[in-house]
Amino acid sequence: MNPKYRRIVLKLSGEALKDTAAGEPLDSSLLRNLAVELKQIHQMGTQICLVVGGGNIFRGLSGSSSGVDRTTGDYMGMLATVINGLALMNALEKEGVPVRVQTAIPMEKIAEPFIVRRAVRHLEKGRVVIFVAGTGNPYFSTDTCAALRASEVGADCILKATKVDGIYDRDPNLFPDAVKYGEITYIDALEKRLAVMDSTAFSLCMDNGIPIIVFNMNVPGNICRAVSGEKIGTLVK
Repeated sequence: MNPKYRRIVLKLSGEALKDTAAGEPLDSSLLRNLAVELKQIHQMGTQICLVVGGGNIFRGLSGSSSGVDRTTGDYMGMLATVINGLALMNALEKEGVPVRVQTAIPMEKIAEPFIVRRAVRHLEKGRVVIFVAGTGNPYFSTDTCAALRASEVGADCILKATKVDGIYDRDPNLFPDAVKYGEITYIDALEKRLAVMDSTAFSLCMDNGIPIIVFNMNVPGNICRAVSGEKIGTLVK
């Protein structure tokens, strides 16, 4: 396969990494399979950035409903993304893929600080860059982080990996007659309040002309298909 996109940001939800059967926050076999597929993309010549959520460990917004202060909860969620980022780094390195983790919150013992030019240089040298700790600010989601980092490093596309095969007009798990969009504009996604990415992330992508591909990450080979330009999931442009 030949890549359509030279540089991508792959957004992974933390919950997608969860081992639901065992009740563990991380699924080792899923991490291994993901690393193998990312290695294939890396060998195709695509420069890869990863942004991962922390919902499998702690989600700030839901934590606030159980008595945790929203700002404190968001910082806890940011630290959860660091754990997930290190797990992804470990899985990729076991496949022989060079990786650097950059964090928005300084923690020099385990990750580099986020510096745009250093991140771009890593990509140019063929290293996968994993961005953790979100934007470093509360009240901003990891979706917004993905849109921001994609804008900063000049990514050609954001791949939003989810548990469903695209964007629907309503929740397909609750409504069997839900209609899937093949393509949709940023404006329509915002006006319809489609809960795939938050409005800040959509707006950033719209302002900077970054397309978003929403697809099911649980189908083997889907990431490669998306990078190669095959029509899968939903394209937001």
